[in-house]
Amino acid sequence: MLNIKELKKTDLHCHLDGSLSATTLSHFLHRTPDFSELSVDDSCTSLTEYLKKFDLPLHCLQTKANLELAAYTFLKELAADQMKYIEVRFAPTLSTQDGLSCEDVIESVLRGLEKGKSETGIDYNVITCAMRHFAPEQNMQLLDSMEKYVGHGVCALDLAGDESKFPNPLFHELFEEARHRKIPFVIHSGETGNVENVRTAMEYGAARIGHGLALIQDPDLMQEIARRGIGIEMCPTSNLQTHAIDSWNNYPLDTFLHAGVKVSVNTDNRTVSNTTMAHELERIQKLYGSDDIIRQVIKNAEETAFKNL
Repeated sequence: MLNIKELKKTDLHCHLDGSLSATTLSHFLHRTPDFSELSVDDSCTSLTEYLKKFDLPLHCLQTKANLELAAYTFLKELAADQMKYIEVRFAPTLSTQDGLSCEDVIESVLRGLEKGKSETGIDYNVITCAMRHFAPEQNMQLLDSMEKYVGHGVCALDLAGDESKFPNPLFHELFEEARHRKIPFVIHSGETGNVENVRTAMEYGAARIGHGLALIQDPDLMQEIARRGIGIEMCPTSNLQTHAIDSWNNYPLDTFLHAGVKVSVNTDNRTVSNTTMAHELERIQKLYGSDDIIRQVIKNAEETAFKNL
């Protein structure tokens, strides 16, 4: 069997605010946070419980200094996971509560990541997230703010948040504008069982789809996603914790792969889910008993990374 810990890894779906370590947050809070404040385990009861773990880190990410240090320590800590390349995502607008602009937030994070890269050699790109519960003008403002950084540390736009309350058709204008400006994008879709969100993400022109679990409901759509080479960013531990799946027996990763879909395996939130890329890949290795699947998801991640599209 492959030695997962020694493999060079790529993570395409990792949220900065959900991946700040207790050590980093202790520095900001001047106390050591409890596990229960930051993380869940497989006994997590709901997506609501899971999302509450973002409150404390977001409270800390409201100054340039904290944002820069958070990004720096985040990248430094990835070295232990043998990370080769990461696309880290966050919603800049969520860090503007104390007067920072979206440009201030993006530049602070990029400074921290660049410093981390210089010390670790880990390559990175940033994906900026629009939020489903924001007013349309807020998300358009983010698009305006992030555009000048595309190709200079930022690689794409994302849409995150409560998919069940705010489905993809509400954001048609945002992605039409992104396409007009030639800004690549990924959309969280199909995490809460709505296969039509996966379909609209494809129709809008998403290069990748976050989670995508509902795709299992529509074999024809699965074939079309495969034909178009659209990446599906799966996050096994998170998917179980949020009850996007009810058991490992129903995890569709192998079904997607057999259909030719370019599935990657990712962490989603390293701290909230108490996971690493090594842990995610080891879970998949154990679940399927196959190194071929590990090799394939690693290859898919490298091929669907925005730096290679």
